[in-house]
Amino acid sequence: MPNIVKTTTFPGLLDLVAPHYCRGCGHIGEPICNRCKKYILNSNPNLCPICKKPNPTGICSNCSLPPTYIVGKRTDLLNAIIHDYKYNSVRALALPLAEMLNTRLPDLNGNVVIVPLPTISRHIRSRGLDHTFLLAKKLAKLHSNFKVSKLLQRNSNTVQVGSDHKTRITQANKAYKINPKINIKKDTTYILLDDVYTTGASLKSATEILKKNGVDKIVLAILALSILD
Repeated sequence: MPNIVKTTTFPGLLDLVAPHYCRGCGHIGEPICNRCKKYILNSNPNLCPICKKPNPTGICSNCSLPPTYIVGKRTDLLNAIIHDYKYNSVRALALPLAEMLNTRLPDLNGNVVIVPLPTISRHIRSRGLDHTFLLAKKLAKLHSNFKVSKLLQRNSNTVQVGSDHKTRITQANKAYKINPKINIKKDTTYILLDDVYTTGASLKSATEILKKNGVDKIVLAILALSILD
C-alpha cells in the first residue's frame, strides 16, 4: 500500500508554489500517480452500497437501486484524497478522481447527462469550490456524448454531516427540487453524481424526484462509500 502523504500546509498552497505531488506515494508531478490510482481501483471492488456485497455489473439483484458505480470505500488513501479535494480545495484532484470513477462506469451510449447533487451554497463560498460540479465537468470531458446539467436545486442549506440516520432521511426528503429552467430530455441517461454515500438518503431522494418528473434511465456514480459502525 502507498504511504499516504498528508497535507499540512495552508489549503492548496503547496500546489501553487511547487509541482504537484502524489497524495499516495509523494511522487512529484501528479496529484495522484497512475500507480496509486491503480492501487485504489484494484483494492476496491465495486460494491452495492446497501448490502455491501461485490457488485461488478453495478446492478444488485437483492437491492432496489439504479445501476450504481463506486470507486471504493471511504478509507485510507481514497479518503485522504477526497478530503484534500473537498475541504482543501485542491482542484487538480478533480481530474484523477473523475478518471477513477470513469473506470467504474460501463459504456453509456446515446445522450448522457451528468447531474451533480447540489452543494450547499455557503460551503461553495467558504471553500471557493463546487466540488461535485467540477467533478462532473471533468467526467463529462472524458466522453463526447456526456453533458453536465444543474437539473437539481436545493430547497434548503441544511447540513447533513453529523446528523443521525433518521434526521438525514427527513432532511433529504425535502432537500431537492427540479430546476424549472431546464427541460428533462427523453431517450437520455441521467447520471446522478455524489462524492460520498453514507445513508443514501440524498441519492434516494434525488432519484425519486427525477423519476416523478419523467426520467426513466438513471445511473448512480459515487466516489466513496462510507462504512458506518
